[in-house]
Amino acid sequence: MHPLRSLTVFCLLPLALMLDEDSPLDCVPRRSVPYHRDNARVFHEEGVFNYSTMLLREDLNVLLLGAREAVYALDLNDISKKLAAVKWEVTQQQEDECKNKGKDPETECKNYIRILHKMEDDRIYVCGTNAFDPECDYMSYTDGKLTLEKRAEDGKGKCPFDPFQRYASIMVDNDLYSATSMNFLGSEPILMRSSPVSIRTEFKSSWLHEPNFVSMAQMPEGDKSEEGDDDKVYLFFSETAVECDCYNKLVVSRVARVCKGDLGGQRTLQKKWTSFLKARMDCPVLESQLPYIIQDTYRWCDPEKHWKECVFYAVFTPQSDTSGLSAVCAYRVSDISKVFAEGKYKTPVTVETSFVKWVMYSGDVPVPRPGACIDNKAREAGITQTLDLPDRTLQFIKDRPLMDQSIHPIGQKPLLVRRGATFTRIIVNEVQAADGEKYHVMFIGTEEGTMLRAVNYNGEMFIIEEIQVFHPPGPIKILKFSDNMGHLYAGSDSGAAQIPLATCEKSSTCMDCVLARDPYCGWDTAVKKCVPLSKSQSEPIQSVKEGDASLCPPADPVKPSSLVIWPGSNQKLNCPSPSNLAKTSWEREGSTLEPSTRLQFLPDGLLIFNASVKDAGRYRCTSVERSKTEKYTYTVVEYQVSVNPARSGRGGLPLLPQAQTDGPSVTGLQVAVALLVITLLALLAWNFVKGHLPLPWNCGKNVSEPPQRGHGEEALNSASRPPPVEDKLLVSEVDYTPRNNNHTREEGASLQYIDDESEI
Repeated sequence: MHPLRSLTVFCLLPLALMLDEDSPLDCVPRRSVPYHRDNARVFHEEGVFNYSTMLLREDLNVLLLGAREAVYALDLNDISKKLAAVKWEVTQQQEDECKNKGKDPETECKNYIRILHKMEDDRIYVCGTNAFDPECDYMSYTDGKLTLEKRAEDGKGKCPFDPFQRYASIMVDNDLYSATSMNFLGSEPILMRSSPVSIRTEFKSSWLHEPNFVSMAQMPEGDKSEEGDDDKVYLFFSETAVECDCYNKLVVSRVARVCKGDLGGQRTLQKKWTSFLKARMDCPVLESQLPYIIQDTYRWCDPEKHWKECVFYAVFTPQSDTSGLSAVCAYRVSDISKVFAEGKYKTPVTVETSFVKWVMYSGDVPVPRPGACIDNKAREAGITQTLDLPDRTLQFIKDRPLMDQSIHPIGQKPLLVRRGATFTRIIVNEVQAADGEKYHVMFIGTEEGTMLRAVNYNGEMFIIEEIQVFHPPGPIKILKFSDNMGHLYAGSDSGAAQIPLATCEKSSTCMDCVLARDPYCGWDTAVKKCVPLSKSQSEPIQSVKEGDASLCPPADPVKPSSLVIWPGSNQKLNCPSPSNLAKTSWEREGSTLEPSTRLQFLPDGLLIFNASVKDAGRYRCTSVERSKTEKYTYTVVEYQVSVNPARSGRGGLPLLPQAQTDGPSVTGLQVAVALLVITLLALLAWNFVKGHLPLPWNCGKNVSEPPQRGHGEEALNSASRPPPVEDKLLVSEVDYTPRNNNHTREEGASLQYIDDESEI
């Protein structure tokens, strides 16, 4: 092949991939819902911020909401109803000490609630940042009262010092697993299990290197395991890659896991994890040169299937802000488990005296396998707990906790890539549609306080809608889902919101309901409404995979709205588009309208400039939307427009609208104009009297002639002045004398004559 031709093919390959029909790039929500108070039920208390910690107590029908220096118990059915509250504020001494350490007393030196977990005795374990001195306590909710027991415990290693630092925690069998920083400066990251004998990670960059913790999840891998395996706790985070040969720091996404029964080593790794392993997670986005960074995860499991069928959904954002893309990738738990159980390790190798390079380890692997949980095979060898592991195995995992193989998403590509508001949080719910199949609906929170509802139909990503939840816009920091209530609960800096799973009522026609492709909704032919499937009284019409709106019965004709306009006026005909995927068009008397200087097409209507008699008629706004099956056209609105003939002039020519001629506002205007005219006439008369303006009948006289005087006046002037030598005009009628001149000219004189040259 010609070199230039091969280079062209190589350069155009990424573009061809991006233009593939299956590419989910730039997925547009079908419906965008602006902020309205009916979008969600909201809770906010004046003076309290950062509602970013939640605990669902469905057994108590309560949502426990942690904020800055307060914990609230809210009604799960309606979170705008506060059932109880407890304050946990820092003392003045604690605030002063925090301030003396260089922290902001108004923001950082407060107590941000960061941990809320249910314990086996139904109490709640709660931790807060406590003015950069983390502290934990126990709380109970009984008889409608929320009580803090005030049994303070040291929160170091459990709760972050910094309220704005990412962290993760989970409660498993009354043991708290936490990932945060161990010190005030945030320079000692740690994954710790708080129990009678606490276990934590090593303070080594090969274990955790400048991490940002995201989330934690438990997997019951020991349940009915043929190998006698142990349950696992997974940690998702991002960190600076130690294995990268880069001039600049490269951040990568990771998943790590530890075994629940890990007790540490006997001599090596005492009170340290012997099962800590981590691997890189990839979410490939075509435009990116740098790996995308994980922001949140959600574990979804089918209770009727094996744990290996569980899926982790993860939200990713770019390292740089140039692309503006966010992505969602899905990972099978079985794929993650296989990398840790069978994959190769990375090992550090010293190159050129001081430089360390990480390469795949190709030597002998000790037995038992480093990082593995205690299973039946280990028990047969006499190893019943991690304290029995040989030092060779422990030393190996201490130096090599990183796996060589990366973990790839299902299908080797993202489920969703979207340009727009940055993704922050994700929750997934399974729903059975009218076709009998089950679909995973993703609820995605963004930096701008919006919520996306999206589904993947056989590889096709479809965003049903995007709803503005918080106003003013702010990032959604936490998402929880209650299956019993059928609601989502979101938290941000400004408040908490309760969001319904579906908004079927927003579709007013069968075609709009079917084209929405919402697995929650269907068109009920009995009541002629778009309703949730669970409330349908008849066989609902729904087509989520194809969007086949031909299943709908013929729509009732749209009743036209009458509209009268004046000749010469401007008029807008409203036609809100029911979908971002649809295009609207206009007809008048059955003929398609085209944009012109007098007709402007707007996204939500038609604007008519300088209306005339010719603009009268029946206008129809139609929406054209294409689904997987075909293109559908339906009428959105109709107008019967008429032009008022009383406003036409002679010969049928249009006139501008007449001004109002009576009424209090017109009378007031007439009085004001009359006063203005009288004032102007008085001002002119005053100028004529003073001689500032010449009289109209003197305007035609020669200005060079001296003014005529009477005989008495002439005799008086002759006696008071010397004989004339020669009349010389020195200054014209206009006075150019500077304003600050001390000499004054005679008032009323238009010319000045000098009879004697010596006076000059």
